[in-house]
Amino acid sequence: MTRTAKFIHLAALTTASAILIAWSSGASAQGQRNCGPRDLVVERLASGYGETRQSIGLGSGNRMVEVFASDATGSWTILVTLPTGLSCLVASGQSFETVTESLPAAGDPA
Repeated sequence: MTRTAKFIHLAALTTASAILIAWSSGASAQGQRNCGPRDLVVERLASGYGETRQSIGLGSGNRMVEVFASDATGSWTILVTLPTGLSCLVASGQSFETVTESLPAAGDPA
């Protein structure tokens, strides 16, 4: 994986973690509607949006953070799964793109 792709994935995971922290501290009934058993949520992302897992990481509290996206439609979703198996959608959007770029030359400030 290239540096830019790693950066994009890290940025997505960092954003998801920040959203999760904010969501956890002020979870409302509305937030609960965006949660469910992981297998059901993943199946709905696949069948409803054509999204598959693009990246994965471990967040605070042993929470699994995943980015799902569709190459066909460009839709994307960030999913956080608690150790209990409860998964919550924390962000979604359009125009997902996998980027592959080379590392800059040593000493290049880019």
